Amino acid sequence: MSDAEPVQIRPMTLADCDRVSEVRVLGWQFAYRGLMPQTFLDGLSATADAERRRARFAESDGSVLNLVASVRDEIIGWAALGPYRDDELRAGDAELYAIYLNPKHVGTGAGRALMQEALRRCAALGHDRVYLWVVRGNARARRFYERAGFRTDGAEEPYEVEGVLVPEVRYVRELRG
Repeated sequence: MSDAEPVQIRPMTLADCDRVSEVRVLGWQFAYRGLMPQTFLDGLSATADAERRRARFAESDGSVLNLVASVRDEIIGWAALGPYRDDELRAGDAELYAIYLNPKHVGTGAGRALMQEALRRCAALGHDRVYLWVVRGNARARRFYERAGFRTDGAEEPYEVEGVLVPEVRYVRELRG
């Protein structure tokens, strides 16, 4: 990708599910190598993920927004955001559930463009803050979130993958004031 090839961000459609699932699986395999069991990562299936994604997309009540990033009509990234999923926080809070890029596009600015649009949409929907969870050992993602204005808030939870506890930390970014 070069300056002559701008990243386009738009809402995901049902027709995008296969490519989004490919990006998600590649993103997991890239981001979590050495942080999750390799057998789990090797067993991820874009086909199975796409089937689940199509079902969720069809049943959606509109509260979750899926965005795709593309260059020359090729989907290279995906983000999903919506209401925060924990009862402890106020209803006005949003959560960035996922943001992944095809690993070939990491460091090109595509992730930054996708994040900026996700945050813009959260603010436009009236959310005061956005939360996200990140694997504690994922230093690259943590630097990315910190550059986007997110800060840890002290919350930590383990995520279990094939019997292995993978610690996640919570980040927050204020959108107002």
